[in-house]
Amino acid sequence: MGVHENTYDSSLGAYLLLLPTLAAIIAFLYYPSLQTLRFSFFQTFLFGQNTRFVGLANFTDLLGSQVYLTSVGLTMAFAVIVVIGSLAVGLLVAFLLYEVSDGKAAYLIAAIWPYALPTAVAGTVLLFLAHPSVGIYTHYLEAWFGVELDWFTVGWQGFAVVTVAAIWKQVGYNVIFMLAALNNVPESLNEACRLDGIETWRRLVRVYLPLMSPTLVFLVVINTIYAFFGSFALIDLMTQGGPTNATNLMIYQLYRDAFQFNNLGLASAQSVILFVLVAGLTFVQLRVSDRYAHY
Repeated sequence: MGVHENTYDSSLGAYLLLLPTLAAIIAFLYYPSLQTLRFSFFQTFLFGQNTRFVGLANFTDLLGSQVYLTSVGLTMAFAVIVVIGSLAVGLLVAFLLYEVSDGKAAYLIAAIWPYALPTAVAGTVLLFLAHPSVGIYTHYLEAWFGVELDWFTVGWQGFAVVTVAAIWKQVGYNVIFMLAALNNVPESLNEACRLDGIETWRRLVRVYLPLMSPTLVFLVVINTIYAFFGSFALIDLMTQGGPTNATNLMIYQLYRDAFQFNNLGLASAQSVILFVLVAGLTFVQLRVSDRYAHY
C-alpha cells in the first residue's frame, strides 16, 4: 500500500509542476489557434465583436484573389532564396571560423552579433545603411557599379534588399550550430585528411558535410520557418510591403487584412493557409532529408 501511495504522490507532484506550463500553452497557443480556426469560417465586423458565418467563403476569396496569389508566389521565392542563402553563407563563415586559429572569439562575435539584435533594431539599422538617399551602402554601390538604386520605388530592388536583410539577420544563428557541428568532428579524421593531402574545400564538401547532415536538416526546417514568419518586422520597417506590393509577403498581407482593413475573418483564413503550408513543407523536408542525413 505504501508503494502505491508513493507512486501516486510522485505522479501528483509531477502534474502539479507541469500545470503552470500546460496552462500557459493552453492560454497562449491552443486557445488562440482554435479561435483563429473558428474565425476563418466567419465574416467579422468591429474587430470580431460581430460575426456572420460564411463557411469556406474566406478561403475561396483568397484562392481567387490575384493579390493574394502573388503574395504566395513572392513568399515562396523569398523563402527559397533566404533558406539557401543563409545556409550557404552560414556554412562558409562557420568553416572559415573553424579553420582559423588566431582571434577566433572576436571573429565569432562579429559573425553572430546580427542575430543577437532584435529584428526591429536590425531593420532600422539596415534601413539607414541602405537608404536610397543617405545610405552608405547604396552610395558605394552606385559609385562602384555606376547604377542608380532606389528600392523605395523599384519593386525588384525592394525585394532584393529585404531578402539580403533577412539572410544577414539569420546567418549568425546558422553559424552557431554549424560551428558546433564542425567542432564535433574527430581530430583523428582531420589528421587523416591532412596526411592524405585533401584540399580544404574538398574536405568541407566530401568529409564535413556528411557528418554535419543532422544539423543541416534541423537548420533547413528552422530557416524555412524563419523565412515564412520571421520577416515581418524587416518588411514593416523597411518597405511596408512595397514598392508596388513587391515585398507583400503572406505574413505581411495577413497583418494588413487584420489590422489595417479590420477583416479578421479573412486574416484568420490566411493564418490557417500559412500554417498548413509551412507544416506541409516541414513534413516534406524531414522525409526527404532523412534519406540523405547520416545519424
